[in-house]
Amino acid sequence: MIPITRLSAPRTIKAEHHELHHLLTRAVESGGRIGEAALRVVDLLRPHMQKEEEFSLPPLSVLAALVKGDPIPDPELVLSMSERLRAEFVSLVREHDEIVRALQRLIVAARADGRTDIVEFAEKLVLHAEMEEEVLYPAAILAGEILRHRRARQS
Repeated sequence: MIPITRLSAPRTIKAEHHELHHLLTRAVESGGRIGEAALRVVDLLRPHMQKEEEFSLPPLSVLAALVKGDPIPDPELVLSMSERLRAEFVSLVREHDEIVRALQRLIVAARADGRTDIVEFAEKLVLHAEMEEEVLYPAAILAGEILRHRRARQS
């Protein structure tokens, strides 16, 4: 088992977020309608991703340890993050809805300018938001539920 010294989002998710941010920055640098539309996405995405890094995605880093039955170094922190995610789930989904609307405007602008690379990127980001809602957020909440059940069994 690799010890978890600081609870953070899994490296693979961080890498994907970094790539998406990089591509979005390139879209902003395109200027014109595309740049304006991409800047709106940045304005919406930045605070949203901060929340994800703060409490939504870090519980995912303990999933493999949970499956193996390994001890979790800071279960109270995982529980706290998981509970906060459950409490803010609806709000995060609403933020996704707003981000997706902004991405759709970016797609329209990119299509009008013949920028299929930006269209493909924006469509990928829409799918990423859907994956978070359908898979990642529920998995992070379930990590907390598993810990809660383990704790109850040990009592």
